[in-house]
Amino acid sequence: MDLVQAIKERKSIRAFKPDQVHRETIKEILELAMRAPSWANTQPWEFAVATGEKLKTIQEAFIKRGGAAMQNSQSEVPRPYEFPEPYITRIHKMQAREMRGRTTEMKPEEMEERMIINFRNYGAGTCIYLLMSKNYFFQEKGVNCWGMYDSGAAVQNIMLLAADRGLGTIAQAMAVVYPDIIHEVLEISSDKLIALCIAIGYPDWDNEINKDFRDREPFDTLVKFYGY
Repeated sequence: MDLVQAIKERKSIRAFKPDQVHRETIKEILELAMRAPSWANTQPWEFAVATGEKLKTIQEAFIKRGGAAMQNSQSEVPRPYEFPEPYITRIHKMQAREMRGRTTEMKPEEMEERMIINFRNYGAGTCIYLLMSKNYFFQEKGVNCWGMYDSGAAVQNIMLLAADRGLGTIAQAMAVVYPDIIHEVLEISSDKLIALCIAIGYPDWDNEINKDFRDREPFDTLVKFYGY
């Protein structure tokens, strides 16, 4: 698969097959992904890869704690407090498409089921956790956003390299809302923050949820040329 095709075909996968991704494949993807650029070659990213019983332990602990605990967010990376325009409209548009014509709101038990599926990483057998040193992200004079920007470049590389190999990914903020669980199960030191989870595996293309590709805003809405 060439780069343009990988960019066009990459999407967030929300249903995976149970097939396990080989360790060497994950290693190859990460080695290439870490060729991403970073400020003065600081390379602020680290990764923890979980699968098997370790991942199942994390998943079940998340489910046991449940969604109610998320009201006071425990995420180690600050989550958005609000979405002003035009961002909230884009979210509502996506949600309307997800409802597929349904006019009634989801029942509490349906919301609970969705949360459990999310906490189980949509069936993916492997998760790659993005880590960063807390003393690099949280500094005396403020938050160092550049480290997260640099890490985002590496994460995008992971997702594109996965698509190139017939794999699927989804970047999950929900899968790191209880970082203390991940710290304990994977024995990650407290001086590292857990920023994001990238679930990776083989997409189940027979599942209807994977057949929906998200729209993008018109090019001219977001791009302006000067001096041409």
